[in-house]
Amino acid sequence: MHRLLLLIFCINGFLLSPTHSINPSKSARLKLLRAPVKRAQDLARDDNLRKEMIARSIARRRRSARGGLSFQMPMSSGAYAGTGQYFVRLRLGTPAQKFVLVADTGSDLTWVNCRYRRRRCARCAADRGRRRRVFVADESESFRPISCASRLCRNTLPFSLTTCPSRASPCAYDYGYADGSKAQGFFASESMTITLSNRRNTKLKGLVVGCTSSFVGSSFNEADGVLGLGYSNTSFATESTRQFGGRFAYCLVDHLSPKSISGYLVFGGSNRFKPNIRYAKLVIEPEFEPFYGVEVIGISIGGTVLRIPLSVWDIRGQGGVIIDSGTSLTSFVKPAYLMVMSALTESLKGFKRVRVTPFEFCFNSTGFNDSLVPSLVIHFTGPARFEPPKKSYIIDVADRVKCVGFLSASWPGVSTIGNIIQQNFKWEFDVVNKRLGFQPSSCSSH
Repeated sequence: MHRLLLLIFCINGFLLSPTHSINPSKSARLKLLRAPVKRAQDLARDDNLRKEMIARSIARRRRSARGGLSFQMPMSSGAYAGTGQYFVRLRLGTPAQKFVLVADTGSDLTWVNCRYRRRRCARCAADRGRRRRVFVADESESFRPISCASRLCRNTLPFSLTTCPSRASPCAYDYGYADGSKAQGFFASESMTITLSNRRNTKLKGLVVGCTSSFVGSSFNEADGVLGLGYSNTSFATESTRQFGGRFAYCLVDHLSPKSISGYLVFGGSNRFKPNIRYAKLVIEPEFEPFYGVEVIGISIGGTVLRIPLSVWDIRGQGGVIIDSGTSLTSFVKPAYLMVMSALTESLKGFKRVRVTPFEFCFNSTGFNDSLVPSLVIHFTGPARFEPPKKSYIIDVADRVKCVGFLSASWPGVSTIGNIIQQNFKWEFDVVNKRLGFQPSSCSSH
């Protein structure tokens, strides 16, 4: 138990919020002067690329219309590596190279540690003592750098940089996270090998993937990169749901589970929820990308609805709630946090307090029993009630030490449903019907 959550709660930069170092709308892009014939050739080349993308998109929708098929990846807790993230395993490139990535619904860039044209991978060189895998792009037949002069780079990828020395130069990115970490590299088109539900292998082609040569920070030290499950035009989740049924789902095993026990991340397929499925409204809006918002109307503890101001839950105002697989701990903005903590800790005041950063209330758990803690319910629109097990918010952090596993977030601001409170539930993101399904699950199989 000593290797529990004190290491885990680096909290992965908390909310993985993309911060773009350059705003494309306010930045001048390099304009190239060309002869008329050369310009026409360039326009035709760009248009051909666009036509190929349109054709692929239509083909995907037609394949999706045939329905039924799905693919999934094993999804395991990072507790064995001392982190509170969840990892997925995938195969990238042709021939396929294997990687372990952090599954993150709070970001839309999928990237891997990468080396291209024998250039030095700064992150890889700095971590020679680790078993970190590096994608050798030169060995992949399907790897295609995206030109910085392409329309995809200039108009579609929101966090691409404006630097474009020549048409042969790749589309660069500098992708930041809330804890100050940043990934730097360039975009490419690449293929991923997946195993379908009919047990046949196939490839997802034309995925936008980041070739990261430099990473500053510690957010993803135990992984080879990030699988961007956030919502945007080019994210992995969006590309995959276009081809497979318009939805994806995951089931998170207990966050202290060993590496040998895994849940899953699945795209498409028939709805295998049991009759007790509950649905909440999923908020997917351009101004909110890449996050998935969920409409909350209140919280009750011990059967009593807390008098939290409704403005706290107003996602189109100054509040709101997001659900995030990349954040460990659930945080509530201060007006909600104070009321939740007051109601939960009243019955725990008889236990000896223990100081553990960053938690407000920790205690020696000798003699503790779950029945001493009132139940907590998050009420979604629908109506739908999410009642997590008490172990998901009265959490173990060391031998005989437990903490109330919530953090305070600033107000005005957004509250976050983190991955620990999501554990042992199946969560389905139905992006077509804009609803979030959930139900208790052992996560043993899809």
